[in-house]
Amino acid sequence: MPRTRRVRLAVAVTATLLIVGPFAWLWQDSRLPRQYSIMSMGYADHGGGAPGHHDGHDGHGGRDITTLVTDRDRPADVAVTLTARQERFRLASGRTVDGYTLNGASPGPTITARAGQLVEVRLVNDNVRAGITLHWHGVDVPNAEDGVAGVTQDAVRPGAEHVYRFVAPAPGTFWYHSHQVSHEQVARGLFGALVVLPPDPPAVDVVALTHVYDGVRTINGDSRDLRVAAGPGTVVRVRLINSDNGPTSAWVAGAPYRVVAVDGTEVHGPTPVADTSLLVTAGGRADLEITMPDRGSPVRVQVGGGLSVVLGSGEPPRVAQPAKVLDLLGYGTPAALGFDPGAADRTFRYEIGRRPGFVAGRPGMFWTINGHLYPDVPMYTVAEGDVVRMTVVNTSGEVHPMHLHGHHAVVLSRDGVTATGSPWWFDSLNVGDGERYEIAFVADNPGVWADHCHNLKHAADGLVAHLMYAGYTTPFLLGAATGNSPE
Repeated sequence: MPRTRRVRLAVAVTATLLIVGPFAWLWQDSRLPRQYSIMSMGYADHGGGAPGHHDGHDGHGGRDITTLVTDRDRPADVAVTLTARQERFRLASGRTVDGYTLNGASPGPTITARAGQLVEVRLVNDNVRAGITLHWHGVDVPNAEDGVAGVTQDAVRPGAEHVYRFVAPAPGTFWYHSHQVSHEQVARGLFGALVVLPPDPPAVDVVALTHVYDGVRTINGDSRDLRVAAGPGTVVRVRLINSDNGPTSAWVAGAPYRVVAVDGTEVHGPTPVADTSLLVTAGGRADLEITMPDRGSPVRVQVGGGLSVVLGSGEPPRVAQPAKVLDLLGYGTPAALGFDPGAADRTFRYEIGRRPGFVAGRPGMFWTINGHLYPDVPMYTVAEGDVVRMTVVNTSGEVHPMHLHGHHAVVLSRDGVTATGSPWWFDSLNVGDGERYEIAFVADNPGVWADHCHNLKHAADGLVAHLMYAGYTTPFLLGAATGNSPE
């Protein structure tokens, strides 16, 4: 081979290696072990506080979270068995769906309890091949009952079962869903409503759980309007639950309404609103209270535009979505928080972005947290009793419904505007592109908790971090060899 050809070949090979080499290194570096602990991933962020004794971020030392359970000797007040199946099933409207059921239907049964009752749920996996768990969305359960595969338990394999026990919190609207391959299993049917009733419930109490199956929008699994009898002067509570990956809007025609609860927490001093829509984020809930008109005319609660909850007899008109949107930042009247956010022990930043890269060996555009790709993301570390402040910033180009397990947080401000209404407590927060929220909470529920986007496809693409309490550790593992895949 002539010398000039050898030189050209060497230059071409060198140039190829210079181009391909970094990509090969990034690919190799992003691959996940076949099994690994959530305790060893990413990097610990202490938020300016002390690391604490037996931090546990390396997966060693600390109290085992499996000890964080409800009283084992206390008898259950509410006992439910849920059997999960992977099958083709029929919605209430007649349409068939290839997905998953609980007790032969989707949504699964509504679980109802009263505050302070002990709820026991026996989950049986009949034939869901990937395994299953149940997460109690919005219920601040003990950590061992949180139902996150590879973090708080192993996925329940076909033919096996698992028992969850927790005390029902203050009255409110919650829901439950699988947290194993959740982006698929929730979308295809593994979820249901959970309602904690007040001592004196309203005369008419309506659950309206919205979900889209294969492009078909439903309320409680039915693609037709939900019709509810309600006489003149009757007070009706409509519990809206958004089980989808994106936000939905609701508005009322025929009567004013009040937003009396958000994410299972009562609003302080709610006032009547009219000609105003309400945004309910993915995973979020909102309870509307409506007093039926004395003249006996019906009322329509439109959910997402296409479907409605129709209260009373007759056919109320459909109206266009109002231009005005209720801003929870100033709705209701102020009340004491019970702690001082200005005296925070830990201060964190959770900045959501997006850039090209490799995650788990896959190239693409992925979500980042503080500039890092999964699994090299911050693990927010706190100690019991800490007052925690967090700035959530979204510069990613899309909306993200952020969900912190095991805790409710309060909104302090949005884009620099201070909250002036009722304390806006939430477990699911709609963070639009370009928005910045200041939030706060008390670290009063020890364990290892997921803190992720509830657009579950986004979580599967790496938009997930964890809140970790110093002195606690989990024995459960993630990775292909374990069968645990929470997102």
